Amino acid sequence: MSTDQHINESILNDEIREHQKENRTDHMAYLPDMENIGSEMLEQVLTETAAYDYDAFTADDVRHALRQERKSLRDFQALLSPAALPFLEEIAQQAQAETQKYFGNSVSMFTPVYIANYCENYCIYCGFNCHNRIRRAQLNPEEIRREFAAVAKTGLKEVLILTGESRKKSTVEYIGEAVKIAREYFRVIGLEVYPMNSDEYAYLHKCGADYVTVFQETYNPDKYETLHLAGHKRVFPYRFHAQERALMGGMRGVGLAALLGLDDFRKDAFATGMHAYLLQKKYPHAEIAFSCPRLCPIINNDKINPMDVHEAQLLQVVCAYRLFMPFAGITISSRECARVRDNLVQIAATKISAGVSTGIGEHGEEVQDKGDEQFEISDGRTVDEVYHALTDHHLQPVMADYIYV
Repeated sequence: MSTDQHINESILNDEIREHQKENRTDHMAYLPDMENIGSEMLEQVLTETAAYDYDAFTADDVRHALRQERKSLRDFQALLSPAALPFLEEIAQQAQAETQKYFGNSVSMFTPVYIANYCENYCIYCGFNCHNRIRRAQLNPEEIRREFAAVAKTGLKEVLILTGESRKKSTVEYIGEAVKIAREYFRVIGLEVYPMNSDEYAYLHKCGADYVTVFQETYNPDKYETLHLAGHKRVFPYRFHAQERALMGGMRGVGLAALLGLDDFRKDAFATGMHAYLLQKKYPHAEIAFSCPRLCPIINNDKINPMDVHEAQLLQVVCAYRLFMPFAGITISSRECARVRDNLVQIAATKISAGVSTGIGEHGEEVQDKGDEQFEISDGRTVDEVYHALTDHHLQPVMADYIYV
């Protein structure tokens, strides 16, 4: 992009933001089509997160946390604090032991498949946002089938279906048809789409979806408001309660994440953990999983600079999740480089993507490179390359962890 183009793009974005300030909706108020389940979980998480002063924790607090067989909420806070960094080696060793206790040496493999990148939200950090000038695309059923067939040839048995957040373009019925096609090729099907009402999740579960992942992005409502300027995603509580509505709709599992670097990563990591903890208490049958993505560069936006979350801090967060909820799954994103991902699956992560593309139609050769990607990936290894990297580290790749009978 030339300097003049960059300036014009910046001016356009400033005009859009100024125009929308006057008509911006209350980010804490539900819209008429949004189901309010009356859960008090959000208030609990926000209250505890606001009170979390991580600088108040000491080395003695960390030592106490490491001595406990079952970590309390306060222990979790201590493990996320700056005081825990000097103990990172000991924390990692304990996390590795817990991982082996609950998961052995198995690591699940999957790949994401983006079937559309149309979006109705204006999120200033996202490559798909509705004001970003990218190539938009949506795969039709035949193209979706070719994508899934190409992925299935790699040997993978689990797929994560993603769309941009547009109810108009990617309707619930459209996503449901994609799930039905995926069921012909895969044993496990996940969804990472816009938040829905519980009856819509029930419909997608009936179509064959197993689990739902939703990134809250940041659990700080004030920061959330400044990052999400328009669209349904602007409504903070509706997004927060998406996992619970998915479980109410019959999904067997849910994934949670904050996008580390958007705000104070320690508070966001704590809020994510507490959110997962409360869901597990309320729905003990549910399979709970964490993702640990760090903010990546996006197309047409060089103004979003992630708050520093270095590799040591990422390891700290991943290990803290493992020690606080030892039975939860942890997915490590292709946003991270191969070296980081290979290290984390040896310590605490239990799920890894392979053969990743965040563009639209880049798996099937006949529809290759149809729509622009959401963000830059750092690990572009094929399924075979990731598989052999796992076995080289004496880990067991698992293509599917669930079989319907």
